[in-house]
Amino acid sequence: MASPKAIKKSEINLHDLGFDPAAPVPDRIAKLRALRGKTANIDLAIAKALGDISDLAAGEMLVEMEADATGALRREIRRAIYKLRQHDVEVREPEATTKPTAPATASEAGLTAFMSPIDAEGAQIIWMVKARARGGIVRLWGLVSETSGLVGLQNHALTRRELKSQHEELEKQAGIKLVEIDPQLADFILCDAYRRTSEADRLNVGTFYALRAEVTGAPAPTEIAHPIYSELGTEAAGEPSIELLKEPEIQEFRMTPEQLAPYLEEVNRAQESVLVVSRSSQEDRIQGAVEKAIDDLLGGARAYRMQRRLEDTALYMMKTGRRQQAGWAAAAAAKIRDGAELKKIAFFKTMVQTQLGAMIAQESERKNAEPRLIMTPAEAMRAREEQQARLRGRGR
Repeated sequence: MASPKAIKKSEINLHDLGFDPAAPVPDRIAKLRALRGKTANIDLAIAKALGDISDLAAGEMLVEMEADATGALRREIRRAIYKLRQHDVEVREPEATTKPTAPATASEAGLTAFMSPIDAEGAQIIWMVKARARGGIVRLWGLVSETSGLVGLQNHALTRRELKSQHEELEKQAGIKLVEIDPQLADFILCDAYRRTSEADRLNVGTFYALRAEVTGAPAPTEIAHPIYSELGTEAAGEPSIELLKEPEIQEFRMTPEQLAPYLEEVNRAQESVLVVSRSSQEDRIQGAVEKAIDDLLGGARAYRMQRRLEDTALYMMKTGRRQQAGWAAAAAAKIRDGAELKKIAFFKTMVQTQLGAMIAQESERKNAEPRLIMTPAEAMRAREEQQARLRGRGR
């Protein structure tokens, strides 16, 4: 039999080294332990073989191997661990993957996170999932509102099978996809939402920092460099396309009728005024109303909320395979971040015009469906002219 050191990666066959994949699990694990450490390529083959043994002992050996693994071997070990978890084998996260001389990153500490898109009500689901040393996971579940802050918070101890089942059920019932994100971003979203929550409403979400401590011991973040700007740096420096308005996540963003009412009234006055002497003057007044709406409704605190929505939406789009649209959303967020004059940017002008137009159409449908008791001056003049024309026609 050839010496293990003489076997090339492409020729590695553990069976040739005495490993029997049909042997009882204890015998297979014992043989793989005996082969471990001979060459890097054999260790890669061992990690792959362990992923095919749906037993806790295989998971424990992979955890041991990961403690000092790097590069290709560590990636193969992580693939094998993932495969075992897919077969409902509870594999703990290694305690030795972080060295005492260097602080652990979120991913090294077994922390993952997920995010939903933001819905029409400005609500978003955030999950932070922490692997437990003795198996299973703890999940911090948060419901975030753009306007109210943190409106729901719970911790659940789950098995990975339960987590997977709940993940699938949520996506099925809500018709959305949860995407994996940087745990530091998820932590920031939750902490930022809690800071925006009123004292009275905080009673509904329990002891936030105590629940948070069960998944992370990091200091609560007060700011973050959103990862979308490093992921889509070139695109973020460009111009946002009005084509972005066709995306469902952007269409979910709605200004309320109460917010739009003053500007709608101004548009209606411009369209109905008998004093407007030209169409261009009418259009100027309408554009003035649109620009004022942009300044008022996308300024100050509202601007920051819009920026954050666009940043998270850009990330969500990128994670769901829409890089071009993600780039447009990142560019729009960057415009707000950099203090650009939004009323001069086609994307924001079109967005406000579209929402005003939708309200005008709804108002028109409502008026047509109801008997009119009062007419505007312009309508009265048109009605009078039509009546006079009918009388003239009869006199002929």
